[in-house]
Amino acid sequence: MRSTSWPGARSVFVTALLLATLLLTGVLARLARRTVSEYRATADHVFQDYARLAAARLASRTAQELYYAAFWPAIDALQHGAAGRQPPQAVHIMGERASSEFWRSARYTFRLDLRTGRLATAGDTLGAATRQWLIDTVRAHSEHVYETDEHLAVIVATRGGARRAIVYSLTRESPHGPLSAFGFDVDPVAFEPFYAMAEDKFPLLPRPLTGGVVYDSLASIVVEDATGSVLFRSAVQYPATFAARDSLEGTMGSLRVEVALRPDLEPRLIIGGMPPSRLPLLLTLLGLSAVLVVAALLLLRRENELSRLRADFVSGVSHELRTPLAQIRMFAETVALGRVRSDGERVRSLQIIDQEARRLTHLVANLLHFARSERHHNRVTPAPTTLAPLVSQIVGDFAPLARGTKLETELAQDIEAPVDADALRQMLLNLLDNAVKYGRLDQVVTVRLLTAPGHARILVDDEGPGVPPADRERIWERFTRLERDRGSSVAGTGIGLSVVRELAGLHGGRAWVESVPDAPAGARFVIELPLSIAQARSQGARPVATGVSV
Repeated sequence: MRSTSWPGARSVFVTALLLATLLLTGVLARLARRTVSEYRATADHVFQDYARLAAARLASRTAQELYYAAFWPAIDALQHGAAGRQPPQAVHIMGERASSEFWRSARYTFRLDLRTGRLATAGDTLGAATRQWLIDTVRAHSEHVYETDEHLAVIVATRGGARRAIVYSLTRESPHGPLSAFGFDVDPVAFEPFYAMAEDKFPLLPRPLTGGVVYDSLASIVVEDATGSVLFRSAVQYPATFAARDSLEGTMGSLRVEVALRPDLEPRLIIGGMPPSRLPLLLTLLGLSAVLVVAALLLLRRENELSRLRADFVSGVSHELRTPLAQIRMFAETVALGRVRSDGERVRSLQIIDQEARRLTHLVANLLHFARSERHHNRVTPAPTTLAPLVSQIVGDFAPLARGTKLETELAQDIEAPVDADALRQMLLNLLDNAVKYGRLDQVVTVRLLTAPGHARILVDDEGPGVPPADRERIWERFTRLERDRGSSVAGTGIGLSVVRELAGLHGGRAWVESVPDAPAGARFVIELPLSIAQARSQGARPVATGVSV
């Protein structure tokens, strides 16, 4: 019982193991994919931090450059009394070229007495509404935003249809005098040169993060005022995939800056670089694993099928051996013990013994050929042979095994082909045995020998049920029997036809089965062998009918 159930249990175990291997491969592929995704997510997070750092550095750098290169030189020039008395063009600014160019954009200077609200301006003329706005705005800003330590403050707003940057400072004309605000009004467009100043000394990202490489288009920049109105936008703008905002202090106008890092630079700026996509490789490995598992399952299925076929083969061989051996033993005992009643019975018993011995010889020959075929040791030694006498002899030798079947031959004479006589005997005996075994008892089996272009053909026609077209190739495989024959009483090993096809192939020929022309039933098995060279040239043989009946 254990040996019977073991192949099935092994199949289940191997199948489960293969499926577990495929599942494990899938899990490992998913984990690898997830690891890459997590690494990329971490890299994206780090690059986003880079953007925040760049925004903070831009805000800090802009505040410093505006304070020291733009605002302070102008406030320093105005604090000596020129504010509100001289227009900007009349005030001389000491400092760098950028400071002078910035100052040329000033619209007017002003001085405001914060106690009385008295406002004096020099330069562009202000309307009443704008003057009142300036008074109210500077007063409120100086009370709530201005920081004494900073010495100046900036108000950026839109008034009178124009953007304005009010830069001012607070002073007292005497130690105990009134507190005054003085400064100037300038277009915020004048800030633009200062957004990129000191880039070489104070880049958006520290050089250790960029490997010391300076990129001309590392990031895009947007500067807005406190209300969100855009004051400056760099010529190149990148997607906001990695963008961050920061702002200047209230004393610097609460300007807001936004930096968007160039996304395609992420692999070059992230330390260690970005991992390449492993998805194609992972999918390939997973697909390959699936193919290997499927192939292994198919092989396992094939192995189980072969095990079943071998079991059927052993059962068939046992049945084939048991019957003739039982007959031989029974009639041998009958003769040996003197139980025959006449010389006729003695002769009949000996004939049966001879018949069953022939059957055993035929079966053993098939088994030996099968064993040699399994080891790839089958060989044939073709020799020029006249086929008609050999075929006739083989049919005659088979006649005692025909069991009531009538055998007829139609053999073309003088057909010569290089054949191995023993191999041809084995092929023809297998086909005759097959015809007798599966046909009805009173049938006629006809063996024909004729020529085709370059070949000799041996045809065995029976009057049995025939072979369905769908099974006409499958029956030549080893251990194969038709489903209709599995439950019948007809014994068989399933190797006879495979022996025929293999031996025909060793001769350079072929074997096949077809329907018998102009017959309601039956099958025609054909062996086609190459003719000898001389015979192939002549092709002049004619079939001659002869008969061997049993």
